[in-house]
Amino acid sequence: MSKPATFTDDGGTLRFTGNLALADLGDLPERLDAVDSARAIDLSGVDRLDTVGAWVIHRYAARHEVEITGLSDDRRHLLAQVERSDAPIAAPPAPLPSFLRVVGEIGEATTTAGRTLLGLLGFFGSTVLAFWGLIRHPGRFRFNAVVTRFEVVGVSALGIIGLMSFLIGIVIAQQGAVQLRQFGAEVFTINLIGRITLRELGVLMTAIMVAGRSGSAFAAQLGTMKLTEEIDAMRTIGVSPMEALVVPRTLAAILLMPLLGFYASLIAIIGGGLLCWLSLGIPPITFIQRIREVVPITDLYVGLIKAPVFGAIIAIAGCFQGMQVEGDAEQVGTRTTAAVVQAIFLVIVLDAFFAVFFTYIGWN
Repeated sequence: MSKPATFTDDGGTLRFTGNLALADLGDLPERLDAVDSARAIDLSGVDRLDTVGAWVIHRYAARHEVEITGLSDDRRHLLAQVERSDAPIAAPPAPLPSFLRVVGEIGEATTTAGRTLLGLLGFFGSTVLAFWGLIRHPGRFRFNAVVTRFEVVGVSALGIIGLMSFLIGIVIAQQGAVQLRQFGAEVFTINLIGRITLRELGVLMTAIMVAGRSGSAFAAQLGTMKLTEEIDAMRTIGVSPMEALVVPRTLAAILLMPLLGFYASLIAIIGGGLLCWLSLGIPPITFIQRIREVVPITDLYVGLIKAPVFGAIIAIAGCFQGMQVEGDAEQVGTRTTAAVVQAIFLVIVLDAFFAVFFTYIGWN
């Protein structure tokens, strides 16, 4: 039953009756604000008290510093909760000017990149130490784990790398022929195909593909093992995760990248030769003879030297990001993406460095 809330002033004590609930308050808050002489509040005559009524009583009691009496345990608890919630709300900070916000984001990104680079260098050092430990103690080397990684990194990737390289060879031949035809020099399309595939694109595109396939797989596998505490369990039983997990993956990538890069270069040359035969009328025998004449052996050496370095970078970046996973499963996806981006970025940076270095020593 509805009982409007009201109160009486009994010698400085405000005695409330009725329902101190939202539906029955009426103009009680306004009438209560007009009373300044109260010294206490008595709620023993109140039939019902809800959160809104408790807030009205608490606000008046806090403002005039009066005592509240006639409370049951439940009502005392309700008022305590209301009092605990009576805290000023912090206003959100004023938005920064666009220039300062952009500068701040650039600074934060630079700091994060610096920390990641330092962490990657430290992880590289740990990997080298793990290799040295296995050299000193060959009995700890896990040959089966390396062979398993051979299949994951190399054999399973032959199809997609071959198809990609074949199509890239066709594209290089087609675009080169279109441009060189303007000068009547279509025959130099063979030079373009041979040199750019053996020296640059064969190894570079293979590295990008391996980073997307194997680098991401390394990060996801190690990240999942980190979440399920398998890596902690390995440390507990005395097995080094660096020797058992990181070294086999890194060794497999280092050994297989030269083979995959050479394979990709050959397939790209075959694709370019096929287009030259069909589009330019250059027979395969002539194409092969021309390739042997115009492509120096140093171009092959350049590709084979770069390939193991790219493989090491891809494997270390993937394993490093996988080892950084902590917290929840979302970190696995985040770290996997970071591993691929980091590996591809470092591969391109190192490729530019190698291009300058080999030109400086005369291998151009």
